[in-house]
Amino acid sequence: MMESVISYLESIDPILGALYATIFTWLVTALGAGLVFFFNKTNKNVMDGMLGFTGGVMVAASVWSLLIPAMNMSEGEGFVKVVPAVVGFLLGAFFLFGLDKILPHFHANFKKVEGIKSPWQKTTLLILAITLHNIPEGLAVGVLFGGVAAGIPEASIAGAATLALGIGLQNFPEGIAVAMPLRRMGLSRRKSFFYGQLSAIVEPMAGVLGAFAVTLFTPILPYALAFAAGAMIFVVLEEVIPEAQQNKNSDIATLGFIGGFLVMMSLDVVLG
Repeated sequence: MMESVISYLESIDPILGALYATIFTWLVTALGAGLVFFFNKTNKNVMDGMLGFTGGVMVAASVWSLLIPAMNMSEGEGFVKVVPAVVGFLLGAFFLFGLDKILPHFHANFKKVEGIKSPWQKTTLLILAITLHNIPEGLAVGVLFGGVAAGIPEASIAGAATLALGIGLQNFPEGIAVAMPLRRMGLSRRKSFFYGQLSAIVEPMAGVLGAFAVTLFTPILPYALAFAAGAMIFVVLEEVIPEAQQNKNSDIATLGFIGGFLVMMSLDVVLG
């Protein structure tokens, strides 16, 4: 089935492919949010394991799908060859760091509001917290498709589709992580689902923007790939892992992380 999807994506415009791929990741978020129609809450151990899985997928994707290709397509030798990856990674990490400090958002597990003071309700701030996670994910998929459109040999539809599949897998618990807390805050099931899936609507936007930017400015591709990697690693360290380790039994989150890392690494090597 994956081979059929890759064949189809190879037959269409890469920017359109970026849109389709990120719509897929958005729909998986909606699928996770849809569990709110059947449950009022999730088992904490299960959620910790799923968050750990999310972190593992994001770290593996950052290494195999983003940083390694960024270094492979960079010119020069020695340290010169890694400069674009280093610069892009730092820019991505500091970009998310800045947004984290400025944009008001709420973490249900931490039960605290971060960013500048805001009169917005906690429900809005919780949605913004997950939306913040999804920007680099959509961007990562988009820039790989943009690399294909620009004719970069190191960029392939298979690699981009594999990354989209991995991002989709880890988006499932993200949809749950928004919808369930909103339900506990008193929103109806329908509204909890709506806002849960809405948190990932930025992924198609970021995906198309990333793909389009790379086609216009091809030399930025290594920087763009590393930028997305730096942003995702920041999210993992700042948000995902701490939230997964909130409960006393951190072993489940750790095993989830290892599982997610191995799954994404295997997908990238086998399919990408």
